[in-house]
This record gives sequence, structure tokens and C-alpha cells, in this order.
Amino acid sequence: MDRGEQGLLRTDPVPEEGEDVAATISTTETLSEEEREELRRELAKVEEEIQTLSQVLAAKEKHLAEIKRKLGISSLQELKQNIAKGWQDVTATSAYKKTSETLSQAGQKASAAFSSVGSVITKKLEDVKNSPTFKSFEEKVENLK
Repeated sequence: MDRGEQGLLRTDPVPEEGEDVAATISTTETLSEEEREELRRELAKVEEEIQTLSQVLAAKEKHLAEIKRKLGISSLQELKQNIAKGWQDVTATSAYKKTSETLSQAGQKASAAFSSVGSVITKKLEDVKNSPTFKSFEEKVENLK
């Protein structure tokens, strides 16, 4: 089988996305003038397709911007909508729900602890106020007046 007839049976490595095609071609591989011309035509065709797709994309983006302008959708409104949607997506996750529940429980426990500490401090201050030492001190301060 000659080179032209091999077609799909070639075992040359196929370049991965982003890989330099030129780096995968063996330097010892020589192309006939006919093969070179065919590759040049294919190259020109692919470059033309890329240019056409770029123009189509630019036209679509312009059309999109015009539709948004007519609807009164500004970049700021779009950003707000994206943020709101993102926040909604975050709050719908199980991780957020678990974290929120844990923080709520921790807050309740902290609140109960502070309330308990406050009650203890209030009780101790009342005990000090009712103590004989404090009463004696209070009497002496009143006598000085």
C-alpha cells in the first residue's frame, strides 16, 4: 500500500488540542509537491473558515448587544442578575445548608452561654451588694456626704 492509499490506517500520532502540529511531524518525512500543494489548499480553506466564524461571532455579539439595549438590560443589571443567580446557586448547595445549620446551632449555644454568664454575673453582683462589707462601705460613703 502506498502512502496515499493508507488514509485512515495511518499510525501517526494525532496531535492533542493545543499541541503544536509542526512538532509532531517527523523532520525526515518528505512530502511530494502534490501533497504540499494539497496541504496549502487545506490550510487556506481552514484559515478562511476561521475568518468566517470570527465574523459570524462578531455579528452575533453585536446583535446580542442590540437586543439587550432594546430590552434595557445594562451591564450593571446583568451583573446583578448573575450575582443573584450565583448566590441562589450557593445557598442551594448541601455544603451551604450544613454550614448554615452548624453556625445557627453554634450561635444558639453561644447565646445561651452568654445569657448564663450574664445571669451568674448579675447574681454575684447582687450577692456583693447585699453583703455586710458592701453595706458597711455604703454607710461610710453616705456619712462622708
